[in-house]
Amino acid sequence: MSFPAFLKILRRTGGLCLLGTALGLSAASAGAAERAVDPKAAPNEFLEAVANNMLDAVKADPQALQGDPAHIAGLVRRYAMPYVDMNKTTRLAAGRYWRQASAAQQDALIQAFTGTLIRTYSGAFTRVTSGTTISLLPFRGDPQADDAVVRTTISQPNSAAIGVDYRLERTDAGWKVYDLNVEGIWLIQNYRNQFASEIGSNGIDGLIKALNAKQ
Repeated sequence: MSFPAFLKILRRTGGLCLLGTALGLSAASAGAAERAVDPKAAPNEFLEAVANNMLDAVKADPQALQGDPAHIAGLVRRYAMPYVDMNKTTRLAAGRYWRQASAAQQDALIQAFTGTLIRTYSGAFTRVTSGTTISLLPFRGDPQADDAVVRTTISQPNSAAIGVDYRLERTDAGWKVYDLNVEGIWLIQNYRNQFASEIGSNGIDGLIKALNAKQ
């Protein structure tokens, strides 16, 4: 699947109840009962708390429900990114080219890719409605392992349910999300193909420029 097709799925499902759902809700979202988030809890418990906090935040925020991308992007930046390991996500997406990049290029690529994902998932959140729900499927992994996959289902009124899986890594600070799967397509693998093509044509600096141009 091409990245544009992958993005289309995300936008259709309201799909950021995801990598992006890794959020905590602020007191500004009045009326939403914030769940306590413990990054060192079992991976499914951690993800359930952050995913539902994010969904509740959007539902309680009139501007978010109206689909204001800039406003949603602010929520993502403020509440999602602490739960996402963008260093690892970017490194895996860059693949073998990561080692060819200088430290300055690696930092610039992380920043550019972070901006791209925030923009992408902010757009996806414009599809969230008051009827959107997230359900966790039974966790089948080892809660003591250092890597885990948590499976969820996103349901929208008058639409087929969509399966979204999250891949998490245990860090010193607790669980961090670093990849997700929408309808059988892993985000990192899709971006790896896009990155390799761009780097092959224009180099690492060309990839950074291309990502920043889309902000």
